[in-house]
Amino acid sequence: MKKTIITMLIALVAMVASAETYNYLKFTKTNGSTVTYSVEGLKLTYDNTNVYVTNAETTATIALTEVQDMYFSNEAGGSQAVRGDVDGNGDVNMDDLSALINYLLTSDATGIDMEGADCDMQGGVSMDDLSALINYLLAGAW
Repeated sequence: MKKTIITMLIALVAMVASAETYNYLKFTKTNGSTVTYSVEGLKLTYDNTNVYVTNAETTATIALTEVQDMYFSNEAGGSQAVRGDVDGNGDVNMDDLSALINYLLTSDATGIDMEGADCDMQGGVSMDDLSALINYLLAGAW
């Protein structure tokens, strides 16, 4: 029993030590955007539907249904573009579909968030992105 407790304490210290080497906690959301939080004073709490992030700078609530991935990183940056938000207004809707079709027909990128327009997340903007956006608008999921 004593050996088990010592092993558990060593594992706990190793986990804390490795987590302290990272400066940021990142969440990749299902819409493709990434939000980053400093680990300084970091506290995470959960309930059935949300994760609450509190640190030295802010308090934020993220719906668990929106979380695709959560990981530690030393890089502060992250894509803030919303996957499928072609017009960059924060919502993914039929206006984005129209904007993407217009871009694909004219190659005029005026008013287009090219990162958000990469709906299939393969890099660049093509007909595959149009197909991915249509599927998203019909199914409500990527």
